[in-house]
Formats: sequence, C-alpha cells, structure tokens
Amino acid sequence: MESWYLLYCKRGQHLRAQEHLERQHVQCLVPTIKLEKMVRGRRTMADEPLFPNYMFIAFDPEKIHTTTISATRGVSHFVRFGNQLATVHPKVIEQLINEPPSDVRDPETPHEGDTVLIIDGAFEGLQAIYTEPDGERRSHLLLNLLNKQVRQSISNTEFQKI
Repeated sequence: MESWYLLYCKRGQHLRAQEHLERQHVQCLVPTIKLEKMVRGRRTMADEPLFPNYMFIAFDPEKIHTTTISATRGVSHFVRFGNQLATVHPKVIEQLINEPPSDVRDPETPHEGDTVLIIDGAFEGLQAIYTEPDGERRSHLLLNLLNKQVRQSISNTEFQKI
C-alpha cells in the first residue's frame, strides 16, 4: 500500500534525487518558501527548501523496494525510528501542499529594528540600528554619533547582523 515516507538527501542534491525518483514513478514533495536574503551584498528573494536536505516521497514498498530508492543518485538514506521507516500522515502532506508557510525570515538578513555591526568603511566597529533598504545594494542605518541619531546609507557588504 502506498504511503508517504521521509527521505534524507545528500547536501545540495535534492533536485537530482527528485529527478531520478520521479523517473522511477515515485511521487516527491520538497516544500519551498520564498525567503528574502542577502546574496553578495544584494537583497534578493530566493526559493529555499522548507526542510533542507529532506524530501517526502510516496511509494508502495511492495512494488519498489527501499534499497532501490536508497541507491538512487542524490539520496542518502531513509529517516527511521529504530527499524521502522518514518511515515508521514497524508493530512500533513496535504497541509504542506495547500497551506505553505509564509512570513518566514532569514535569521542572517537584517530587518527593521535589528542591531548590526559595521565591519568595513569609515564607521568600522560601530553598532547601528537597521532601518530600511536603500535600493538593492545599500541600506539605511541609524548611527549614534556624539549622542545624536544620524541616518546613514551604507553598502550591504559593510555591515552584518549581530
């Protein structure tokens, strides 16, 4: 009987594993989220896996053996509890498909009100408060200079979130 199982893929190879599993007529699900993140000093939106390196698959172990799936390119192993394969309830899969999570924030990307440390430039070593992006490559920060709040536009590569 077909059920949903949890599979662990090799790092960065979930797309390869998914392609090869679908060729074997195995249904695959890798839930993704839209995530705003900094890439080379640029604020961009990226599709990221909700559960990195994990994949949900549906198959019938009586038709396709688990060793066939484990030997598939990009696959590392099945998630198990003792000797039992980890099964996933179909309602969980249905919820992941129909109601994907939203408002997920990258912990490394600064957002309004976050404290940042300036690591390069004239203000190196000072702490500031992140206020908003200023285009793709720069951001506005609030600096405390001589007991006065000063708003300064600084390159995204010159600071990091604390």
